[in-house]
Amino acid sequence: MIKIYHNPRCSKSRQGLAILEASGKDFEIVRYLDDIPSEKELREIIKLLGIRPIELVRVNESIWKEKYKGKELSDDEIISAMVTHPKLIERPIVISGEKAVVGRPPETIESII
Repeated sequence: MIKIYHNPRCSKSRQGLAILEASGKDFEIVRYLDDIPSEKELREIIKLLGIRPIELVRVNESIWKEKYKGKELSDDEIISAMVTHPKLIERPIVISGEKAVVGRPPETIESII
């Protein structure tokens, strides 16, 4: 089952959702600001993406700038920050089987569906 971590207020996330809808495939929508991923779930997503935790952080968000910017943070601390402040999680994230992408640009989603 394909899964999209979606924020309906984000234009890129809405574009990613539209790509999935147009594909005709079944998928699950996770509104991650309401259904916040656990640390374990975030670790699994990061592993599937093949990136470091900091690469999943929206570093231009005011929360990041106010609380974390310029600090030496471990991967565990970065993951904890994303769980505490899910708005920091880059979006949309689409997972299909053992593959995952951040839909920026949204067309990258097409590579795994």
